[in-house]
Amino acid sequence: MTLDDLRRLAAMGEGRYLEFKNRVPRPDRLAREIIALANTDGGKVLIGVDDDGSVVGVKDADEELFALREALGGRVEPEVEIEVEPVRVSRRRLALVVDVPPSMDRPHYLRPDADPRQKRKVFVRVEDQSVEASREAVLLMKEQRKGTGARFTFGERERKLLAYLDRHERVTVEGYARLAGVPPWKASKTLVQLAHAGVLALHAQPGGADYFTASVA
Repeated sequence: MTLDDLRRLAAMGEGRYLEFKNRVPRPDRLAREIIALANTDGGKVLIGVDDDGSVVGVKDADEELFALREALGGRVEPEVEIEVEPVRVSRRRLALVVDVPPSMDRPHYLRPDADPRQKRKVFVRVEDQSVEASREAVLLMKEQRKGTGARFTFGERERKLLAYLDRHERVTVEGYARLAGVPPWKASKTLVQLAHAGVLALHAQPGGADYFTASVA
């Protein structure tokens, strides 16, 4: 990648596939960004790029690479395969393009540093944010990782659900639980099964307020 290529990429702004860092942040923060990209559709972290898209580079690329390895080493489970490409910005400064492919091993977890008794967390990308994944998003990733077909019974509750989506377009776990008259855990399981089968699409949202829509054929 040339400097002009990098500038054009940065000019697109942060979003679902792009994250800017003027230098490597705290290890847990960078690990979270990479986990979120790997758990979603992949993307790039541009190190040496300001929030406004200015390509400024870093003073010590070796130090930043070391910090990058420290961020990922032992914190990401399972490991995420990344590629790092340096781009010359000036005689003394480089930018680092960290390419994160969409993973077949998701969900990837962030292992807590301070207290091993703390729960591991999963993150996904929502627009230009890396947010904690909902229970349903994690379950769907686990089902997709198995690589087996989805099995479900298409009964009256499922028909009622699709009729509801024709009128209202989206439904949450709590909304479907009320509609079907079932406990939230059972509504969650049904919605995840239907999403795995391709009948529904899950839409991750900040704060765990995920919703489902009918899949577009």
